[in-house]
Amino acid sequence: MSHIEQSQIVRAIVAEVLEVDPELVQGDTNFVLDLDADSLRIIEILSRLESALGLTIDQAQLARMISLNSVLDVLADSVVATA
Repeated sequence: MSHIEQSQIVRAIVAEVLEVDPELVQGDTNFVLDLDADSLRIIEILSRLESALGLTIDQAQLARMISLNSVLDVLADSVVATA
């Protein structure tokens, strides 16, 4: 899967979970500060990403998952860890 495809999937999941327009989910948009996400919604994002992408993401990574760019970094690390 390309980086662009992965980014589109993440953006769609984040927008759906946070109930915002996908256009609001940009690379450096902070989910908590800019989109009012709470810890339960971040966990839901993690769960949906795992299901959609077939990955297992260590919950210790939740603190890093604060923007689209940081989520993509966590996903890249998760792919490397499972390889």
